[in-house]
Amino acid sequence: MRKMRTATVIVVTLAAAFILLLSLIVLPQRLAFNGGDSYCFYLGDTSKNCRVVDADRDTAALKRLTLSGVCGESATFSSLDVQSFIESVGGEILFTEEMSDSVNYYCSARLPYSVTLYGKTVNLHVCVKESGVTVASPIIFGGY
Repeated sequence: MRKMRTATVIVVTLAAAFILLLSLIVLPQRLAFNGGDSYCFYLGDTSKNCRVVDADRDTAALKRLTLSGVCGESATFSSLDVQSFIESVGGEILFTEEMSDSVNYYCSARLPYSVTLYGKTVNLHVCVKESGVTVASPIIFGGY
């Protein structure tokens, strides 16, 4: 009887360890962007009713799993090689927008969300500022 109980405890412990290991592998892959300093998830079906949920680097993957109705996400980086990043997601710059404090790139890329802007399908928005770079799919909602 004791051997049976010990065997059950070992099997349950190994199963829990396997699930934990699998979670550590799968959770980060649920994010559209890896390696960000902070993340925002956009919930709703239009930018008018968009709700923004913030997360830090350590909690972003788990927070993403708990959200439903996600229509986009963004990540902020203190520094990022923009050209290499755009290439890494199969991006093509469709148009740019220069503002007094930033340069914005609107791209087509292999990412999960999209919107139509100026008659083009955009699913990657990159905002470069002196303070850092924010990337989003489909676009950055709210202030940036």
